[in-house]
Amino acid sequence: MQRIELATVLLLGLASFADLSIIIVYPVYKIVCYDYSTLLQNSLLFYEAQRSGKLPSDQKVTWRKDSALNDKGDNGEDLTGGYYDAGDFVKFGFQMAFTATVLSWGLLDHEAGYSNAGALEDGRKAVKWATDYFIKAHTSEFEFYGQVGDGIADHNYWGRPEDMTMDRPAFKITASAPGSDLAAETAAAMAAASLVFKTVDSAYSTTLLQHAIQLFNFANTYRGKFSDSIDNVRCCYKIHSTLGWSVGVAIYSLYSSSNYNDELVWGAAWLYRATQDNQYLNVVQQEYPTVQYWVGFDWDQKTSGADVLLAQLTGESSYSSKTKNYCDNIINNQQRTPKGLIFISEWGSLRESANAMFICLKAAELGISADSYRTEAKRQIDYILGDSGRSYIVGFGTNPPTHAHHRSSSCPDAPATCDWTQYSTTDPNPHVLIGALVGGPGANDDYEDVRSDYQHNEVACDYNAAFQGILAINHINVVTAALEFTITHTT
Repeated sequence: MQRIELATVLLLGLASFADLSIIIVYPVYKIVCYDYSTLLQNSLLFYEAQRSGKLPSDQKVTWRKDSALNDKGDNGEDLTGGYYDAGDFVKFGFQMAFTATVLSWGLLDHEAGYSNAGALEDGRKAVKWATDYFIKAHTSEFEFYGQVGDGIADHNYWGRPEDMTMDRPAFKITASAPGSDLAAETAAAMAAASLVFKTVDSAYSTTLLQHAIQLFNFANTYRGKFSDSIDNVRCCYKIHSTLGWSVGVAIYSLYSSSNYNDELVWGAAWLYRATQDNQYLNVVQQEYPTVQYWVGFDWDQKTSGADVLLAQLTGESSYSSKTKNYCDNIINNQQRTPKGLIFISEWGSLRESANAMFICLKAAELGISADSYRTEAKRQIDYILGDSGRSYIVGFGTNPPTHAHHRSSSCPDAPATCDWTQYSTTDPNPHVLIGALVGGPGANDDYEDVRSDYQHNEVACDYNAAFQGILAINHINVVTAALEFTITHTT
């Protein structure tokens, strides 16, 4: 009887089972996968590198230091902490909240994947770094700071966050300057996180839920788009695909919200999950007819996420049918690159594919086209990890990115100078931004690892969120498949 080497067992994520004498491990070479366990750990290191504020004593990414310690609200409120959005140093609350919601979703539903990878505690810390900041930013019942830092001034600076000297104004939503999308997304993040911490820190969980309830009431009572109230967010650009399933044409629009109805549905669904209060399902039913469907699932478009979450919570076929239609369209009709990447947007193409696959993996858990969705999700993630011919994860695999558009990792250690001259150098970034997912290739698998290409080579907190959730799911699937193979071949 041939046995598998322990090293291979470790690669497959079976280390936690290796000492169980009741399990006889047979060859599992048919299960081909990347090291999802290490990738999950590395993704969490990326979030450490994005931290703003006073860093904790257990910080693992030690080339980062304390920064932005004077972030304050209009009346001196402490707004330190939270995450820098991408390769810059603005704290965009809308994108940060989406990141926290999706990270919490992955932790909540796939705790075993984190636990088996030895990443559960770090996963919780990643969520808490955001939610601690949101608690500070929620300064009163109908007041929430949604951004710290001037986008234009920030983007005119290339250097370390520790060395910033420009003014960092704070921008808020209020009853007279509302932001239903921002408030509802932050409510979703707080509600989801309250469930993550419910059995770990009940007092903190209760605090998060209280904020979630207040923020959702704020969102629902005072209607409006946050980008109409916080116009500084218009500093920055995104590309959004708007022309349907198969066309995949992207157009420029401002780094702002397209609408708020989907966030009201999404936030209400998470409040229902956290409270089991039917008033939130009533909001879903009231707002659902107004939501629009887009190709992607991202910080601006929540409908497909709300559908699969509501299918999970209610068991209603109307939601599961819409989820199936979404995934079938994405998989069967959406544009692909020659090497098979599902291509939704020129900007952050890998993020968009991973986000869509996260939704389809959640659908698979509900028994919706499970085998085909899981197969496609693995294909898309493995494209990112190396099946395309290269890795798109910094510090991992074959020919990974070394010139990510990311200010802090591009800078050498102080006191060396870091400015636009450093931006222009062709040298690799002095610090390896381990675990970061870059934007990714164009429609023809075209990609050049250059720092100046922020469209394809920038990183962002929201890029890693669903990707990280898939790593946890895939880690569980690999362990399960290996155990099933083992058990089958011991009889």
